[in-house]
Parts: sequence; structure tokens; C-alpha cells
Amino acid sequence: MQKKYSILIHPLSIIAHLFIINVVFFIWGSEYYQQISFVFYLNFSWLIIAYFVKLYHFSRTIKIAKVVSQLFTQFIVFSLSIFTFFSLTDTIISTKHIGKLLIFVFIGVLIFRAVYFYALRRYRVEGKNFKKVVVIGSNGGLKPLIEFMMNRPDFGYKIMGLFSDNKNPSLNYTITNKALIKNGNGKIEHLGEINDCFNYILENNIDEIYCSISEVSKDNIESIIDFADKNLILVKLVPDHQDTFVKNTHLEYYGLVPILAWRSFPLDNPISQLLKRIFDIFFSLIIIIFVLSWLTPLLTILIKRESKGPVFFKQVREGLKGDSFICYKYRSMGVNDRSERDQTVKGDVRITKIGKFIRKTSIDELPQFINVFKGDMSVVGPRPHMLSQSKIFKGVVKEYMVRHFVKPGITGLAQVKGYRGEIETDKDIINRVKLDIFYIENWSFVLDINIIIRTVLNVFQGEEKAY
Repeated sequence: MQKKYSILIHPLSIIAHLFIINVVFFIWGSEYYQQISFVFYLNFSWLIIAYFVKLYHFSRTIKIAKVVSQLFTQFIVFSLSIFTFFSLTDTIISTKHIGKLLIFVFIGVLIFRAVYFYALRRYRVEGKNFKKVVVIGSNGGLKPLIEFMMNRPDFGYKIMGLFSDNKNPSLNYTITNKALIKNGNGKIEHLGEINDCFNYILENNIDEIYCSISEVSKDNIESIIDFADKNLILVKLVPDHQDTFVKNTHLEYYGLVPILAWRSFPLDNPISQLLKRIFDIFFSLIIIIFVLSWLTPLLTILIKRESKGPVFFKQVREGLKGDSFICYKYRSMGVNDRSERDQTVKGDVRITKIGKFIRKTSIDELPQFINVFKGDMSVVGPRPHMLSQSKIFKGVVKEYMVRHFVKPGITGLAQVKGYRGEIETDKDIINRVKLDIFYIENWSFVLDINIIIRTVLNVFQGEEKAY
């Protein structure tokens, strides 16, 4: 059993973080650290804030972006609490000095967290701190889960085998883990029928059971859950998501009645909405003042010199909650009557010479920062489509409208993953919607920054569909 190692993970993190905080203030802020009330407040406030931020509630599969986002939120609230403490006392402080101390704390905790996560994952790669799991079922819906566990030993899952009533389960797993390929042990052993799992689980000290919803009957699932509860083993149900998207479900209670919300979005949180809106206003103002102010007059000359018509191209797009809005772009085509129904294709004869350049560099999208400032769009989000396109896509992807739960963006996760520009096949729009839904279900401020940085890099590197 490896559970004894996991018990130390959270206490070690808490102790290390408190140690860093106290060392920083003891060495560089000794004049404040001499106050016993402040020392108590310093440590207590960190722990209370961490509780609400859920700083130490991390799972094996937590994403780095989520870790950084939690730490950033912790630092902001903790800093405000420290300044609040001094504002309520008679202590004379240097705001600049306190600010430096807090930055030292943030850097110290961030470095420790990075080293800690790296060391923990290396430890798991060496075969330590792992969880023994069994899989019940053998259908295709389990394939991504099994491949993930086998190819990512740093998450610490060891599949002991699978149970299935299918006598000859045939699943072809894509193995990329070099150690598994070298040792030739990338196969999952069929341990028997579903009813055979109970004795094996007890005899081998299994930690978690992963059960296929689509293959295992309701009675079998109830029996497995009842058995697991009595023996303190976790059961996790795996949906068959080959043809459906993974849902970010959320359980809440109306009194004592459990209600499962089919979708839960981080941006439903008013604080997250405010943070994203403040960033949108700030970022769009920078672009409008320092870029559009001089770029627009220059492009006005170049665009009008080549073809008659307005410098701005205005098009009706579908936005938040399916409402339409006027989207702004620099005009890259000659004036035509097909712009509201026909998407741009490679070698499109409507594109002007200057239009090719501004489309290739994505300069034509910059006026959309006006849309962002107005509140029609966000800097990051699902790209808005023409109304004619949306009507078609609704019939291709049944979950297409889910992407309209948030404001559309100038750039998005789908775009930095290669799904930008012309939609040539159904697969293009299906994958784009999948990534859009993943974004809105897993939004974080850090993810937005990551997408913006990757968008800028893609502009300089060039993109295949930038035409």
C-alpha cells in the first residue's frame, strides 16, 4: 500500500509555505515580526485564505495552470489582508517595503511549489507513491483512460488489470511511454469476469476502481459501490465519451436534495467575471491607444489606395447567449455582396494585396479590441461565427451552442491549437467546438495569459490557415 506517502503531501506543503513566509518577514521585516499579534495574523490569515482558495486541495491530475492560478489568487488576497492589518493598527510601515516582502514570499512559495511538484512526479516515475487501480469494462470508452494512466507514470496510477464479462476483450492501446515499450509490458491483463473482481480487490489492496457506465449493468454498479464503501475503496464511473464531450458536472444541494448540474463553468463566479472584464478593459485600452491610434490612419491610406470602400469591415456575428453583434475588422477584401454568407478560402480572389498581408499577420483582427472595450467580446474566448455559418454548424455539432455561454474572443484555445480560419470538413468544426467547450469548462486567468502568449508566438511563426 502506498497511502502512507500521500498523507505527508499536504502537511509538507503547508509547513514549507509557512516556513518561507516567516523566514522572509523575520529576516527582512524584523521590525514588523517583533509584534506577536502580527506573527499570529501572518500565519493565521495565510491558512484561512488557503482554505477558501483551496490551495492545498490538489489531486494527482491537477493542471499546472490551475496550480499557478490558485497561488496567484492566494497571493493577491493575502497581500490585501496584510495591508489591511497595518491599516487597522498604529504601525508605521513602508508600503514599498511591505510590497517587496510579499513579492519575496510569492517567489519563494512559487519556486518551492514548482520544485515540489517536479520532485513528487519524479518520485512517482520511480514507482513510488502510486495508487493500485483496476478497470471494470473493456469498451472503447475506457481506452483514453487506460492510455493516460499507462503513458503518464508521473501521475502515479498502476493498472493491475481489468475485469470484463467479454471473454476476449480486444483493445489496442497506443503506448508512448518508453519504459513500457522497452520492457514490453504495455498490455493490460484480463483478470476475469466482473463478479470475480471482489476477492482480487481485497487480496491486492486495490485503492481505486474505475467502472465503465455503458458496459456494466446498474445492479453490478450498485454491488461494486456497496462493496467499495464497506472496504473504504474509491469508485469512479467512466462515461463512454467517444461521441460526446466530457462534461464538467457539479453537485450541489437544495436542502438535503442532491442536484447534479450537467455543466459548471468557472466564469459563473462573479469574481472570475469581474477579473476577466477588468483585464479585457485594460488590455483593449492599451491596444486602442497605443496601436490603433496610429495604425488606423496608416491602413486607411493603404486600403483605400488599392480599393474603394470603408477602412473598417463590419459583419454581424453570433455572440454571448446567441445574441448578434457588429464585429469590426480592417477590410481585407474588395467590397462584395458575398461577405455575409461565404467564408474565406485559400486563394480567395476577393482578398486585396494589402489584405493578404494584414490577414497573414492577423492585423485585420485588431479592431475587435473595440468590441472588447464595448463588452461584445473578450480578448480570449470562442471565435464568433457568421450567422449563416452558425445555422449550419448547429446541425453538425449537437453541442455547438454551448460555446455561447461565454463572450466570444479575438483568440481562443481552438485557434492556438491549429483550428483557425477556413472550416473545410465536419471534423474541423467538431474539434473546434470540443476545444471551445474545454476552455469554458476549465477557464482560469493563467489559461487566458497562456493563450495570448501562444497567439503572439503563432503570429511570428506563421500559421498554415492564416489566409
